[in-house]
Amino acid sequence: MYQKRLAELKERIAQACARAGRDPEDVTIVGVTKYVGVDETRSLIEAGLKDLGENRISVAAPKLEAIPAETGVRWHFIGHLQTNKVKEVLGNFSMIHSLDRLSLAKEINKRAVAAGLTVPCLVQVNVSGEESKGGFTPQDVAGFLAAAGEMPGLAIRGLMTMAPVSDDPEAVRPVFRGLRELRDEMIGRGLFPADANELSMGMSGDFEVAVEEGATLVRIGSVLVKP
Repeated sequence: MYQKRLAELKERIAQACARAGRDPEDVTIVGVTKYVGVDETRSLIEAGLKDLGENRISVAAPKLEAIPAETGVRWHFIGHLQTNKVKEVLGNFSMIHSLDRLSLAKEINKRAVAAGLTVPCLVQVNVSGEESKGGFTPQDVAGFLAAAGEMPGLAIRGLMTMAPVSDDPEAVRPVFRGLRELRDEMIGRGLFPADANELSMGMSGDFEVAVEEGATLVRIGSVLVKP
């Protein structure tokens, strides 16, 4: 079942890439496993999925314990991260997608430096301006990046956003385009290294539009794991 779903998802991504003149190899599927247990997660891995996303450490913990590192899985933390949970995330996740405030950056940096780690992070940006969404405003990103540049425990790898929920994927295209343009601006201003180009955007309902606009990481849940 999961092999078929994964193959269909990859084909849809390939078609979106073709429309945008992109290489499908530049898009990574992050399977969101927060709704499924250890056995289903193992089945996804066996089907060929190597990047898995969790948004709560309490839900992720049993899977992290049960699935050995030898499987080659890369775990992504994609949810709101409380500062008092940073110590549990460090060392268990290959990337934090939701760096959304300066206080969190300082806590990650402090614990990472103490542990001799450098933590890959994406800066969460509230492109849509929705009050219910977390993240920096686009106008505040440059100032944050300047501050983050002084934190040796952080490796800023790009940007992340969450688009508004909409029945029409085209309606959220400007959000994805805005994140790509912001990344390009930050690279142009020298606030990002040229290779810090990750864009984590797009979910099950709108990932094709996100890919057309430059997504390098798509966070896919229901398309893969729906009953």
